[in-house]
Amino acid sequence: MSFRTWNRSFRGMSKYAGEEVLVVPRSLFDELGAFEGIRTEGLDGAIARLLDPTSHFFMDRAAAEDDPTHKQLIPYCVIRCGTRVLNYTRGKSGGESRLHALRSVGVGGHINPVDTGGGKTGPDAYQAAVERELEEELRFDVPHTNRIIALLNDDTNPVGQVHLGVVHLIEIESDAIHSNEDALADLTFTELEELNGPMFDRLETWSQFCVRHLAEG
Repeated sequence: MSFRTWNRSFRGMSKYAGEEVLVVPRSLFDELGAFEGIRTEGLDGAIARLLDPTSHFFMDRAAAEDDPTHKQLIPYCVIRCGTRVLNYTRGKSGGESRLHALRSVGVGGHINPVDTGGGKTGPDAYQAAVERELEEELRFDVPHTNRIIALLNDDTNPVGQVHLGVVHLIEIESDAIHSNEDALADLTFTELEELNGPMFDRLETWSQFCVRHLAEG
């Protein structure tokens, strides 16, 4: 169970209710080679460093949201069926109020200790957390594949300055997927060409980066 589901029972508490999130030092990001937008070069090595248990740790989210000396690791899962990409409108029950009402092609969120089997870290714990997150937010009626295709960074706004996206490409053969979360409203599959065209300006910034990357092949 992800923290977002657990948190619904505690709406009267503070905004993050003591949530802890997985972070890496900004200094490590700079050491790996700071960038803006999508990065695919040297991906395997960068991912290995980021997911090394000695590189990341859990930090209080309330502190992390205002601390640009750390980057919160965010699995950002793009789900593709042929030439169509899953997209949705971020509802008010989502954890990041600054992104509400924007359309997104990314499913996922913060990694919490509860997601990793009691606070374990490392590549295996991370991948297990991502799969649990997907299964909680969506109901898959078909098999799916899951692979990391890029890193994603945007330091031009307050949200991006404290987050680092790990872009996963989830590929399926049928669009038999349904939302299990109120935060994922108006779930639909749309042709990549349309997302990269008429709908582009309606997408959140991270989604724009991903759509442009996929459209460029």
